[in-house]
Amino acid sequence: MKLRGRFALITGASQGLGAEIARHYVSNGASVMLCARNVGKLAVQQQRLAPLLAPDAHIVTIASDVGEPKDVDLIFEAVRKEFPRLDILVNNAGIYGPMGNIEDIAWDEWVDAIRINLLGLVYVSRAAMPIFRAQRYGKIVNISGGGAANPMPAITAYAASKAAVVRFTESLALECKDDHIDVNAIAPGALATRMMDQLLEAGPQKVGQPFFDRMKKIAEEGGTPLDVGAALCVFLGAAESDGITGKLIAAQWDRWEDWPKHLDELNASDVYTLRRITGRDRNKGWGDR
Repeated sequence: MKLRGRFALITGASQGLGAEIARHYVSNGASVMLCARNVGKLAVQQQRLAPLLAPDAHIVTIASDVGEPKDVDLIFEAVRKEFPRLDILVNNAGIYGPMGNIEDIAWDEWVDAIRINLLGLVYVSRAAMPIFRAQRYGKIVNISGGGAANPMPAITAYAASKAAVVRFTESLALECKDDHIDVNAIAPGALATRMMDQLLEAGPQKVGQPFFDRMKKIAEEGGTPLDVGAALCVFLGAAESDGITGKLIAAQWDRWEDWPKHLDELNASDVYTLRRITGRDRNKGWGDR
């Protein structure tokens, strides 16, 4: 019960990874507010999670689009009404956006992906900050993904937005560190979810044959289990991770469970961050002064 007595807001919580994070949070004692655009799916999740609730915990759902500031404002009205405080924000809501060459995709769809994946995440974080600063404590967990650290041709809106999420995470972490607010981003692995289905439905003609083949293989093998990323979200929402901030963490590959033992060394280094690779980093003698 690592989150017993804590209050968490989880966006994009009606299905996939968001739903799994919600299950892990409730199973670990948290009260949760679940946000997503689909009312029916939220109701299903609330019914599914109710038997797992700790005696002093509860679940609230609210239908909203995090890309719409007015919806986010209503979310935080509900937070202040339903919760005595807010301990954790999990920014999970996101979409792939259009797939195809940049000159062929619908521009409005590209912009919409940035609106949801980046602007929505930033606005939700902004709305949470007065609460966190007033209590001088808080946890923000941003779901990033492979698009942050690797180029993704033909899925450029997703890749650009996720890279921006990581740099926003690093910047906000420094901005609010003195108020004991931890801000981290996680890469949950290649997940066999609805978004993976969308990618496969787009086909190799839009996303490229090599990437399509790799994703198809991952989907056939089941992908990274959802509970791997959800377990990391529990860790980052719990007191045991206090002080770990400004990092991009790979749920499947990083030994994040051991990081609290190395907190000073971790925070004194730029490991697990996005940084430019110079020529000297790769033993090239011709590129740097």
